[in-house]
Amino acid sequence: MVDHLAARPSKGTVLLYAVQTRAYKRWLKGQPKIAQNWLKSLKRRGTAGELSTIPDRNGALSRAVLVYDEPTPWVFASAAAKLPAARYQLDGDLSAAAAGDAALGWALATRRFDRYKSSNRRHPTLVWPEQADREHVERLFRATVLGRDLITTPAEDMGPAELVDAGVQLAKQCGAKTSVIVGDALLDKGYPAVHAVGRAAARAPRLLDLTWGDPNAPKLSVVGKGVCFDSGGLDLKSAAGMKLMKKDMGGAATALALASLVMESELPVRLRVLIPAVENAVSGNALRPGDVIDTRKGLSVEIGNTDAEGRLIMSDCLTEASSESPDQLIDFATLTGAARVALGTELPALFSTDDAFAAAVLEGGLSTHDPLWRMPLHRPYRRHLDSTIADLNNIANVGQGGAITAALFLSEFVAKGTNWSHVDTMAYYTGSRPGRPAGGEVFGIRAFYDALAARYAPEPDTEAETD
Repeated sequence: MVDHLAARPSKGTVLLYAVQTRAYKRWLKGQPKIAQNWLKSLKRRGTAGELSTIPDRNGALSRAVLVYDEPTPWVFASAAAKLPAARYQLDGDLSAAAAGDAALGWALATRRFDRYKSSNRRHPTLVWPEQADREHVERLFRATVLGRDLITTPAEDMGPAELVDAGVQLAKQCGAKTSVIVGDALLDKGYPAVHAVGRAAARAPRLLDLTWGDPNAPKLSVVGKGVCFDSGGLDLKSAAGMKLMKKDMGGAATALALASLVMESELPVRLRVLIPAVENAVSGNALRPGDVIDTRKGLSVEIGNTDAEGRLIMSDCLTEASSESPDQLIDFATLTGAARVALGTELPALFSTDDAFAAAVLEGGLSTHDPLWRMPLHRPYRRHLDSTIADLNNIANVGQGGAITAALFLSEFVAKGTNWSHVDTMAYYTGSRPGRPAGGEVFGIRAFYDALAARYAPEPDTEAETD
């Protein structure tokens, strides 16, 4: 059930015309004279983004018109944010994909995070567009809200235990199995890097291991960085640098959101999700700059900076995930500021060893309005991670190419020949726009789901020739 989307029209439902810019003049000529005169009086010219309400002869709301170039979710989210509270029904030549985008954008625009602050605002309601795949839109909405809410929740209420519990609850809803390793048991089970990062916090580090699906199906493994708060450790962040660090578990939230889509849509895969959940804190037993730690793979890592901790907890999980030789291994992490400098806050960096899958993800990003940008795994930069006393350092010895060197660090823990994709994401909107409120965001889940569905559950070829 999605709020502000109704199954059917009711008395007083208002028609909302969705008109492309190139068709606006033709549409206008077909409208009653009163509507034409009204829109002309408002100096409407059919420019993309124009939204107009049209009164009847008594001044009551009669209909509305939305003009657009491309029917993205955010076009309809903008309409939902501006229209007065009423029930609306779309009228326009929309494809099934566009109708789904309209419903998703409307749903996201009328939903808000209200755990700490309530609102009495009344939102407009949209009648489900007939062409929309309602179940798919609802799955996208639930997955997005799940991830957004996890990231937006302050660290006091979203520590390692709460993050793992959210994964356990999702597993219960979808019939998945889980195991959880807590505290010093991480050492006994062979996850020393996860333990090293999280040991200084009052809230114990832990690891969620979720499995779902037919064991004989193609293996899909997903890893998500779950640093529930990042102080920087002994290499302490500034106040400004620490301000948004509740979002440093955004990779884990994105992984769970994608897992939700995979499980609810019953993709024919054997899914495994690994979430290392820690808090990077300061205390007497905190990780020090210059320390050398073990990893699950057996590689030793010199700590060049305790604020490069996300890649450490990811290393153990990537080692475990790739040990099963999955068909696809995907990880999400709020890993570097360098990726934000290169691509901004709303375009995640994609690194991949699988050209075909990366191309499918990029194509899916464009078709679902959830873009990513591919970056190179430039192997010559691996030398910048060399250490004189350990197998590698957790930071590069140069200040340039930080997103690439961080990805190369992770690649050291992925088995050779593995189809691996790494996403370096902001996982947060710093400002608000319709459908995209300030707060957590699970960038890339629609793009990745689109690519995964095409690979594992392709649409039947209805035009195939028959004998």
